[in-house]
Amino acid sequence: MRESGWRHPARPALITMAVVGALALIAPHLYGNTSLLFTIMTFVVLAEGLNLMYGFTGYLPFGYVGFFGTGAYGTALLVLHTHLPVLLCVAGGGVASAVIALILGPLLRLSGAYFSIANLAASQIIYFVVSNPDLSSITGGPYGLKLQQIYDPPASYAAMAAILLLAIAIAGYFRMSRFGTGLRAMTEDPVSAALAGIDVVRQRLIVWLASALIAGLAGGTYVWNLSVFYPESVFNLQISVFAIVFALFGGVGTVIGPLIGAVILYSFYAVIGVSAPQYFELLYGLLIVLLVLFLPNGLISLLERRRIRVF
Repeated sequence: MRESGWRHPARPALITMAVVGALALIAPHLYGNTSLLFTIMTFVVLAEGLNLMYGFTGYLPFGYVGFFGTGAYGTALLVLHTHLPVLLCVAGGGVASAVIALILGPLLRLSGAYFSIANLAASQIIYFVVSNPDLSSITGGPYGLKLQQIYDPPASYAAMAAILLLAIAIAGYFRMSRFGTGLRAMTEDPVSAALAGIDVVRQRLIVWLASALIAGLAGGTYVWNLSVFYPESVFNLQISVFAIVFALFGGVGTVIGPLIGAVILYSFYAVIGVSAPQYFELLYGLLIVLLVLFLPNGLISLLERRRIRVF
């Protein structure tokens, strides 16, 4: 492949980041509900982060919300018990999620449904720990935490936009680099990939840590924007479900697929799901059924069927 013009490996990622960054910058001036825009960005980040793991390794983390919640609590505890700048606290929340992912690294020895269920169980264990009334003096227990001293919606919005660009950059690297080629090879046949010299365990762990880091940074920025939160709000399993469905709807293993899926479906949820939840659940279920039957590879597959290369 020539490394000039459109075919340069970094060019699609840079263009995508530039477009997304510009849209994030001008969106608050075109639409006044910045809270909704922030939430949409949060789910785009989570869809991209989950896509790193599922789209490039085939491992589906049902408990992905555990990393989101860990990042939220890691950030909050640093804010409450240190005098670090808020951005360092958010970074600390992301690191906390990566550390938890490292501790849970042995789960990668499992595969398929076994991995998904074990990951879900691990996220529930973290939830029960932080919501334990006996730990109220540290985590706030079931009563949640207040971070009104750092409440700053514009700054947290800008931080979430930066995290989104980081997620796109990482996904772009996985998509276009030799590292990503190795990921695709080991997803299709890990035994053959290992025989070809690919360190399957190491590469899988790197992706696992990167995916957890993105979720942790998103969780920390999310509570920065909320200022008051409870365990149920950051460990809600619906967050994992949304991230999975959004990524699948757009198309996993790509960069723009999860982005498109999250924007379309969460906007759909904001319009119908809040005002008429009973109809939303019906339409949402119907949409998922149709997706599985006719577009198992997501919306992006419509372009790929026309031999359009998708980033």
